[in-house]
Amino acid sequence: MRPEQRIGYDSKEAVVRNLRDAGCKPDMIQCFMRYFDQGDWKDQLSLLEEHRETILGRVHEEERKIVCLDYLVYRIRNRKKQTQ
Repeated sequence: MRPEQRIGYDSKEAVVRNLRDAGCKPDMIQCFMRYFDQGDWKDQLSLLEEHRETILGRVHEEERKIVCLDYLVYRIRNRKKQTQ
């Protein structure tokens, strides 16, 4: 059984496409595929977990910005109600 079939993919190209869709950069994809060819699933997982944490950190930062905007909107609306 080919490595890509062990994780439910038809081809290496499908694995690479999935990595690109997940926002992985070319150097990370190369590294992942090197581990993939070596059957080094522990390092594969480590790369994926690190990338996930990076993305999650950006999500949390954007959420913080939304909270700041929501608070400003709340203050403006609340101020408007007080002046009516």
